[in-house]
Amino acid sequence: MQKVITDDLNALLDILPEHIRQPLNAQPDISELVEVIFDLGRAPEARFFSREITIIPQDISELDLEYVIHRVSTFGEDNRAGIERTLHRISAIRNRKGTVIGLTCRVGRAIYGTIKIIQDLVESGNSVLLMGRPGVGKTTMLREIARVLADDIRKRVVIVDTSNEIAGDGDIPHPGIGRARRMQVTTPSLQHAVMIEAVENHMPQVIVIDEIGTELEARAARTIAERGVQLIGTAHGNTLENLIVNPTLSDLIGGIQTVTLSDEEAKRRGTQKSILERMSPPTFSIVVEIQERDKVAIHADVAAAVDTILRGQPLDTEIRWTDENGDVQTAKETPPGLETKTASKAKKVKEEKKPRLYLFGVNKGRLEQIAKEMHLVLDIVNNANTSTIFITSKAYYRNRTQKILDAEAANIPIYVLKSNTPNQIRQLLNSIYTTEPRKDPVSDAMQEAQTAINQVMKGDPLVELRPQGAYIRRLQHLVAEQNNLFSDSTGKETDRHVRIYRRGMKG
Repeated sequence: MQKVITDDLNALLDILPEHIRQPLNAQPDISELVEVIFDLGRAPEARFFSREITIIPQDISELDLEYVIHRVSTFGEDNRAGIERTLHRISAIRNRKGTVIGLTCRVGRAIYGTIKIIQDLVESGNSVLLMGRPGVGKTTMLREIARVLADDIRKRVVIVDTSNEIAGDGDIPHPGIGRARRMQVTTPSLQHAVMIEAVENHMPQVIVIDEIGTELEARAARTIAERGVQLIGTAHGNTLENLIVNPTLSDLIGGIQTVTLSDEEAKRRGTQKSILERMSPPTFSIVVEIQERDKVAIHADVAAAVDTILRGQPLDTEIRWTDENGDVQTAKETPPGLETKTASKAKKVKEEKKPRLYLFGVNKGRLEQIAKEMHLVLDIVNNANTSTIFITSKAYYRNRTQKILDAEAANIPIYVLKSNTPNQIRQLLNSIYTTEPRKDPVSDAMQEAQTAINQVMKGDPLVELRPQGAYIRRLQHLVAEQNNLFSDSTGKETDRHVRIYRRGMKG
């Protein structure tokens, strides 16, 4: 199916003052309008897909703001309003007295045909969680999924619409959701209650929910899934790893707990005795990371993917994208943190001497911080010709600059980081320093946290842990919370560390 876009753009333009509407409507790419920005005392701006403009040089007045406010619905507790039977969203900025001093008028578009890339996953009956950065198209895809399941698959679909973003403003939902039914939420804090009400009162086969962001909503999602209802939702975060280190939402992917292994089992696994493991089956069977509007990364078995990440092993990911003809292409991405490339597909480094690293387009400070956590001392050189390993980013490697070509010609192993996440940098360093015996820093830090927890439970008022990076500190906070203890981080920069204590016992 080709993509068909409907945006009711005239309805949004009609709420703008005449002296702003006319010059904006005269823009040659008005169909690509994304949002209009009104800030008191500043010139109004318009943002398009590929540019931004100042609409008129005159500053926005209080009368301009009032003109718009009187033509949209009432603002809710989330400071959002809409235009009846459209998908447009008007968001307010208020001063300390509660007076509106700014507006963001965002164009809402129903795009039919957006889920071709994941339609087989949606139709499988499994619960699917969409993730991705703001503005990448999560809500648009969610709306189209609801329509396809309701109209094409003929399922009973109920949308829990907290901010009216999925089905638009007003009592009559936007036709973009098809036959799906919509339940509005009076206040965002009650979203979890409406999720349960939808299941108990309306017998849906599918629940669609946007922006799962609290622990109560995560619990409600698990309750719904356990009743055999298919869940289609979105959550805060860009990747599966974001959920693993988020104690509020980790229950969506099974929850994370610290487990102490027997000596024999730890030896068999080749790990420390204290490790991180998934607590239960994930609420969502499939996670789709929306990287671009026409490109996604898919974890079709979330349980296996989470277990793989917790064990520090490379994770294979399915990548799908649509080509210029609209056809879906699929590829398997090798360990997401790292690829190794040379002109002759060079093998891993096995030199006995310390590797000399040359960084090209890679964050040196972050690499050194992760190395410190792993108890490694790096030898970073400033001249590529004197290096034994050339480390670069995916974007730089794709550009095929002269330095890349020179390194390949010299047969220097090139390691390509696809992103700068802590887990992927660790995979890179693990790959380079495999010949050096050392402790697993994450397991070592979690063992220290578990020991501290035991000390506090036995009566110690407070135990301070060794300095760690932000990633490991997050995991230590999570372990303390799971044991009903309190923790905080103290210290600056390289000395920042976690303290674990009981309520009222912090010194």
